[in-house]
Amino acid sequence: MQSVIPAPSLPRPRLLDITWPIFSEHLLHMLVGVFGVWLVSRLSDEAAAAYGLSNQIMLTFMITFRFVSVGASVVVTQYLGARDRAGAEQVARASLAANVWLGVASCAVIAIGARPLLELMRLPPSLFPIAQPYLMAVGVMLAFDAVNFSMGSVLRAHTHTRDTLRLIVIMYVVQLALSLPLMFGFAGWPGLGMNGLALAAIIGRILSFWMHRQMWITRLRIRPSLDDFWRIRPDRLREMLHIGLPGAGENVVYRISFMMILAMVADMGKTALTTHTYTMQIVHFLLLFAMAVGFGTEIVVGHRVGAGELHGADRQVRGGLAVGLCVCVTVVLATALAGPRLLGLFTSDPEVIATGSTLLWLNLLVEPGRTINLVVINGLRAAGDARFPVGFGVFSMFAVAVGLAWLLGVRLGWGLAGVWVAYAADEWVRGIAMSVRWHLRGWVPHARRTLRRVRMHSRPT
Repeated sequence: MQSVIPAPSLPRPRLLDITWPIFSEHLLHMLVGVFGVWLVSRLSDEAAAAYGLSNQIMLTFMITFRFVSVGASVVVTQYLGARDRAGAEQVARASLAANVWLGVASCAVIAIGARPLLELMRLPPSLFPIAQPYLMAVGVMLAFDAVNFSMGSVLRAHTHTRDTLRLIVIMYVVQLALSLPLMFGFAGWPGLGMNGLALAAIIGRILSFWMHRQMWITRLRIRPSLDDFWRIRPDRLREMLHIGLPGAGENVVYRISFMMILAMVADMGKTALTTHTYTMQIVHFLLLFAMAVGFGTEIVVGHRVGAGELHGADRQVRGGLAVGLCVCVTVVLATALAGPRLLGLFTSDPEVIATGSTLLWLNLLVEPGRTINLVVINGLRAAGDARFPVGFGVFSMFAVAVGLAWLLGVRLGWGLAGVWVAYAADEWVRGIAMSVRWHLRGWVPHARRTLRRVRMHSRPT
């Protein structure tokens, strides 16, 4: 790999400084999610299953926001690496309107199509009276989530990860403080049940939007105008979508394949769906560190590529991968050993606890492969090599994950164990392919093209 003359030397972001706030932020997301499942489980196990399935639909829509936010984050880091803050600001402003329009469109689709979406996911008919009103209520949140995604991504790209962590803490404190009275009532008022949880989330997102705007003004010296929230800027949008479309496309494909598998799980019955919901709440914690290392790697590699430091980008990905795998194996093993107690926090059903405990042991096969994907794919994307992960991912996620889930879980009758084996096979197939891509330097030509593009438009400051 040939060297490229780097930009003038200035302190570069360090992975650890960026990673720990991202880890803490994702940990808060997960804790609030688990607490939400726990709150809803106080209503009933059926409500928890409806809540889990509805939230999967919401997450699918949220991934569309990554078309813009992923591209904005990567392109901003590249401009900052080239010392072009004016270019980074133009990209940041362009990301706002694009995601606002996506958020409004998603909100409209949820409002109109809540029932067909739940039917598509094979939700048991008895759960519709619970799930449909909740999904329609929480759909309003999407418009605010969309713009918050963009604003938060830009702050992280500028390495203000501690500030985004503070915003998340305040948002969730307010949301959780409102959840209990709105769900279960107070002073003789009976409360709104699951809809109260949705209302608390909406209020929290509105507060988050206001705080993000203030942080842009104080930290980035960018004051968003009304024009920024509605006017599409085609030139900058194309630049973001060059990375964002394939980058988020990989997440969309993953989510679609996951939803297809979840529909198979729903066909297995309420107990299987409830077990999957509870187990996934625990599994989400296991990938927190790998997610943080992956996002941190993306930010640091983007800065290094923009500065022409390709050898440094290579070392960053290799080092992040080693750290992520060591932590992953340790945490997954500890979680499997504590499985029955952890599942007991959600339910007293012995069948759910027994099956879920088995799945947590099988997760020892899943998480190392997932860690490789999270770290290496983010490195590839930051280097400008965004199409290969989604191209290969389409094959693996549908042929391996969905295909094996049907064959093992449904056709051969392995149930949820077969689904988990399918998850593991997909993660390892993709993980090995991504590692080979990185180690054979398949990303280097893309990084050089990215560097030329950034320098062509840069006005170093």
